[in-house]
Amino acid sequence: MNNFTQRALTGIIFVLVLLGAIALSEYASAILFFFIILLGTREFYSFFQTEDVAPQKTTGIVSALIYFILTVFINQGQLGSTALFALVPITFFIFLKELYRNKPTPIANISYTLLGIIYVALPMTLLYELSFINDNQFGGEYNYQIVLGFFFLLWANDTGAYLVGRKLGRTKLFERISPKKTWEGSIGGGLMGLGIGYMNALLFPDLSLINWLVVALIVLIFGSLGDLVESMFKRSLNIKDSGKLLPGHGGLLDRFDGIFIAAPIVYTYLRFIFAI
Repeated sequence: MNNFTQRALTGIIFVLVLLGAIALSEYASAILFFFIILLGTREFYSFFQTEDVAPQKTTGIVSALIYFILTVFINQGQLGSTALFALVPITFFIFLKELYRNKPTPIANISYTLLGIIYVALPMTLLYELSFINDNQFGGEYNYQIVLGFFFLLWANDTGAYLVGRKLGRTKLFERISPKKTWEGSIGGGLMGLGIGYMNALLFPDLSLINWLVVALIVLIFGSLGDLVESMFKRSLNIKDSGKLLPGHGGLLDRFDGIFIAAPIVYTYLRFIFAI
């Protein structure tokens, strides 16, 4: 099987599993996000296995999953929001545990452990929370519309940028970090994303047209920046791919890099406009 066929087959299966789980139920969606956080934080900590630091891999992964699980139960109405205060002692346990590890770089170890939670678990958890928006407010029944629309925007941006950049790309976007990305590709991705934003408004009327277009702009801008941040991490560590989980695509973080900056900004925007 050549690389193109492998990449295409992996992509199709990946998209079908993702869309199927999100559309099926809140439980299937929660399981999907659980494993994305589990594998994503594991990949993140593996970045540093050859560096002179030793993040608390198991503690970081468990802490990230506890945060997500608490959020799931809160959104399902089985716990109150005060349950999130359980994260306070869990967070400071990371500091205390480092006392007994006898490692040469304790500050870096603690920092990388917390960064894995912030970079992977926080954005994915906030994205999951978007599936509980009803009638312009957070909370209530499970509703997959905005989460699916988010992924459509992300994929449209990536696809448009790749196709246009490959054919017309000349002007480098951020050569120091990602030599292959061009302004022409970014513009192509942006135009395709705005078109999908309009289609989202027709398919998923839980958000108005203007809000879908604003969300599209956020995803287009910050999704691209998230891609560059991931490239910055890998370049600084001399890593080509975040992992080998997805044949032909690299690791899980390589496929979700656009989410890690875009999802928190979309979440903040919707929280703000629904509070007005």
